[in-house]
Amino acid sequence: MPLRLFHWLLVALIAFSWWSGEEHYMEWHRLSGYAILALLVFRLWWGFTGSRTARFTQFVRGPGAVFTYAKTLFSSSRHTADGHNPLGGWSVIAMLLAIAAMVIAGLFAVDVDGWESGPLAYWVSFEQGRSAAEFHETVFNVIMALIILHVAAIVFYLAVKRMNLLRPMITGRRTKTAEEAVEDARWSPAMALIGIVIAGAVAWFVSTGFRF
Repeated sequence: MPLRLFHWLLVALIAFSWWSGEEHYMEWHRLSGYAILALLVFRLWWGFTGSRTARFTQFVRGPGAVFTYAKTLFSSSRHTADGHNPLGGWSVIAMLLAIAAMVIAGLFAVDVDGWESGPLAYWVSFEQGRSAAEFHETVFNVIMALIILHVAAIVFYLAVKRMNLLRPMITGRRTKTAEEAVEDARWSPAMALIGIVIAGAVAWFVSTGFRF
C-alpha cells in the first residue's frame, strides 16, 4: 500500500506542478515541489526498508539480466516473479533520477525577473539560478517522455503479453501463474511512519533554505 500511494500521489503532484507552473501560481508550485521532494525521500527510505517488492535489491538487476529479459519481450513468455521485471526496474530508476534532478534544479531556480526563486537560490548567482530554471524545464520534458514510454509499456504488456500491469497498482493484487511461488510481501507500519517523518522533515528543512 505505501508504494501504491507513493505512485499515485506522485502522478497527481507531477500533474499539479505542471498546471501550477503554467498558470504561474508559484506558491502552489513550490508547495507541490516540496511534496514531491518528500515523496522522493520516502521512496529512497522505502527502497531499503520497505516490503520485499519495493526494495531496490529486488528489481535493480545487472546488464546481463536486463539483456536476457529484453530478448523475451515479443515472446509469449511471462515474467513470473512478483514486482518489477529487470527492464522495468531500470525504468523506475530512470524516472526517480529525472524527477529528483527536476526538483533539485527547482530549488536553485530564479525566474527571469528575479522575483520568484527556489529556497536555495541564494546559494548561487543570478546566472546560475537562471541556468537551474532552464534545466528545471528541460528535465520536465524528459519526464514527460518517460511518462509516455511508461504508458506505452503498460499498453504493450496488455496487448502483446496479456498482462494487466495497471490493476495491481490499484488493487495490490494480481493473478498468480501456476508455476509461481509467491513469497510473503508484508510491510512494516512502523518503518513507513519513520519514513514519512524523515521525508517531511527533509522537505521542511529544504523549504526554509536551511535558514532558521
